[in-house]
Amino acid sequence: MNAGINHSRQSCHHPRSTTCTLNHLGMTNSKAITLEQLFRYYKGLPHQAASISLLEADLANIGYEAAMRRDREWFATWSQSGKQSDHKQALELIKKFEGWHAEAYKCPAGYWTIGWGNLSHLDGRPVREGDWIRRKEGDALLEGTVDKIDDKLSQTVPYWSEMAENQQAALISFAYNLGSGFYGSEGFETISQKLRDKDWKTVPDAMLLYRNPGSSFEAGLKRRRQAEGKLWKGGDQSPPAETAKLRPGSAFTSRLTPHITLGEFALNLEERRFNEQHQLDTAATLAAFLERVRGRFGGKPVVITSGYRPPAINRSVGGASGSEHLYPAPGVGAVDFYVQGADIYAVQEWCDQNWPHSLGYGANKGFVHLGMREAGPRIRWDY
Repeated sequence: MNAGINHSRQSCHHPRSTTCTLNHLGMTNSKAITLEQLFRYYKGLPHQAASISLLEADLANIGYEAAMRRDREWFATWSQSGKQSDHKQALELIKKFEGWHAEAYKCPAGYWTIGWGNLSHLDGRPVREGDWIRRKEGDALLEGTVDKIDDKLSQTVPYWSEMAENQQAALISFAYNLGSGFYGSEGFETISQKLRDKDWKTVPDAMLLYRNPGSSFEAGLKRRRQAEGKLWKGGDQSPPAETAKLRPGSAFTSRLTPHITLGEFALNLEERRFNEQHQLDTAATLAAFLERVRGRFGGKPVVITSGYRPPAINRSVGGASGSEHLYPAPGVGAVDFYVQGADIYAVQEWCDQNWPHSLGYGANKGFVHLGMREAGPRIRWDY
């Protein structure tokens, strides 16, 4: 385990655990992309249609393996200069811990820093004493740096394209703080091994090692690593504090979250009421994510079409014998839902990118299946 790190070349640590980062990348990406990964983002936009024509020409001329490389012209057109995500989650987390500085200041490591922890301006000039920057320019500088980090990590970190958006965002924040070349580098053996082995469940614990133990920055860096670990897991999915007061026999009108009641997981039918406390606790975790879905789609109501199904009901509706809807053990459960007035396919895509556990593609049948299994693996399937 590697609890201590030398950051002298990659980043410097500020009071309040903010950091300035050295990320100046200009590399092309020759890694191939699969058609499934590609069309996960298809929205019928004009630039995507144009890119498909370029891709077809590439396939005809040079074959699949060469044509599907990310450094081809069609991919730049498809992704609008390579950007497949707006990086909203990564940007929000970075801003929270970096803090905004319109005027240049010297970080503890002795570097002049500006904006959201950058060492240079948009035109590449190094930050000097007396420099200042407008908020709009600082935001653009941060976004550009994050795009470069994304590009670097997509080339170096195994299984990058298989990660959910929240997992990528957590690693982008980690890299912004500690350097985009961390994977495989000296001092980063532990997290590199976890990512290489696809041991994703333990990545948050591995992140927590990199906090400069014994330094004056440890407390702040620990908070940042914990926030990145929480984002890796899918955001704050822990049950709200008030949920601890609820029991399986609580009134159906009792709220698991501000907008989702206990009764909704039973379709307000007594024969579907939870029998065990662990079932209710799992429902609270699912409900917390449904609140995020609700917020993402303009506060439109979430409608649950199937929650807990006791064995007899599960059999009567033709459910699988090992269905997650049985809530058979702690941390195992599921909910089928849609968002009233929202595009079900857009909801499904957002959940696919942000939910780290099991998800069934049921949009063609009018619902999205959100589930959890023992050990919390990321699983996807079609209905």
